[in-house]
Amino acid sequence: MTGLFSEVFLSALLFGAVTAAIPLLLAGLGEQMSEKAGVLNIGIEGMMLAGAYLGFVGAFYSGSLWLGFLTGAAGGVAVAMIMALLCVRIGLNQIVIGIALTLGLEGLTALLHHFQFSRSYPRLPAADATIIPLLSDIPVIGPAFFKHHLIVYLAVALVFGMGYLYRRTQLGLNLQAAGDKPAALDVAGIDVIRTRTIAVLTTGALAGLGGAYLANVGAGLFIPFITNGAGFLGIVLAMLARGRPVWVLFGALLFGVCLSLTTAMQVAGINIPTDVIQMLPFLAVMIMLVLFGRRASLPAALGIPYERGAR
Repeated sequence: MTGLFSEVFLSALLFGAVTAAIPLLLAGLGEQMSEKAGVLNIGIEGMMLAGAYLGFVGAFYSGSLWLGFLTGAAGGVAVAMIMALLCVRIGLNQIVIGIALTLGLEGLTALLHHFQFSRSYPRLPAADATIIPLLSDIPVIGPAFFKHHLIVYLAVALVFGMGYLYRRTQLGLNLQAAGDKPAALDVAGIDVIRTRTIAVLTTGALAGLGGAYLANVGAGLFIPFITNGAGFLGIVLAMLARGRPVWVLFGALLFGVCLSLTTAMQVAGINIPTDVIQMLPFLAVMIMLVLFGRRASLPAALGIPYERGAR
């Protein structure tokens, strides 16, 4: 058990936690924006799958990770457009449409991968790391937090950018009003449908980017169902964060630690059944829901379609 406290184990655990946390962070931030605007985006898992598949295909054929991230984000937006059309503009049930999108994308991405690559699983070369001078030399912490792809630092910066957006900008106030009092926003002359559509499309872009990161950087390949419930974890993070992007970051890191335990324990030579380790993130979700779920602050109009001009 001394391996649990070794520098090798701790470095592997924290590095893996950051890598696993980024898709959850991006999904959670996107879901948080949708929920602020009053849209319960259950389809975020499908958006991540679309981003993972198209992001991998884009990077594989172009040789550019950044083009892969772009195509992944575009894939998420394409799915989000369906969600925005059916749920925001037409007013269909958000939960039903979200589940349908997720199930549909699970089958579609698996089918497309089979037709394109058959039973082979081509891999991408390892992503280049952006090393932060001096900080990366700190024992344990340095390699874990300051030797990652540039997209990791951009995702963390996005946390603070979105915090500023919600607190200091007119768009942030509009998003809040669209989720809490959409009729009042309508009276003020702001288009509620447009505000919610912007939120859903942004969610799609972030979820698609998270899926592309998962496939291109986290795994280096695409396999069917690669997200493995990451989108649903993102929904839980958004609900428990109470509108605070920083809380999404901390929650994503907590779940990331759970997800990275398998690799870290293998590095340390500790044999624990893989199924037990893979159960930990979902066990953590249940514990957090029991402890904090009742105090989660959700918008008053969350999940309720809005008809323009209604009072």
